[in-house]
Amino acid sequence: MKNFMNIGVKASAVFFSAAMLVACSNEQDPGLEYAPDMYHSVALDPYSQIKENKFNPGGMNMRQPAVGTVARGKQGYNMYLSADNAEAAGNELVNPLERTSANLAEGKILYTRFCSPCHGEQGDGQGLVGQKFKGVPSYTAGRVAELPGGHIYHVITNGRGRMMPHASQVDPNERWKIVMYVQQLQKGETGTTVEATEAAGDTTSAQTQTATPNN
Repeated sequence: MKNFMNIGVKASAVFFSAAMLVACSNEQDPGLEYAPDMYHSVALDPYSQIKENKFNPGGMNMRQPAVGTVARGKQGYNMYLSADNAEAAGNELVNPLERTSANLAEGKILYTRFCSPCHGEQGDGQGLVGQKFKGVPSYTAGRVAELPGGHIYHVITNGRGRMMPHASQVDPNERWKIVMYVQQLQKGETGTTVEATEAAGDTTSAQTQTATPNN
């Protein structure tokens, strides 16, 4: 019996050693993995779909965002307007940012960087590009002087006429700051100082009228 047990132990040692040698002989083979699909997930590219996706409705990789949600970095602009045009935006959108000297000063910097080449530093349409191509309106003349903030925001985002969209250059919060400064230019002013009483009045107005909470 004792000899039989010794033979069994020796045989087990031989088999174990052989298994170890075989396992270590192929450096490219990591051996067996438990639940390999947990480590090697299939990437679903929404723009180059080849096979039907059995997990999503319609078999598509890309899904529609949930209704009422706002994409990260797109806060401050309600995409669910009654109509997707500047006129509807002018009636339904109000700047969600507080009118402060800091926001107004940043709006001036952004305006100078992105808008003044056409619209001019004074908002008179006499920027270097505006002088060459003509027809850029002044912010203080005619109906342009009365355009509401939401209208201006929509035009910055989507463009209008010869003006191309600027959504890729400035994010939603930056657009609202530009709107704030453009409305300053509509009054023929270029300053960025906001008096305390003026800021308090604007904040109350925004809280009662805004159609676009900054969420």
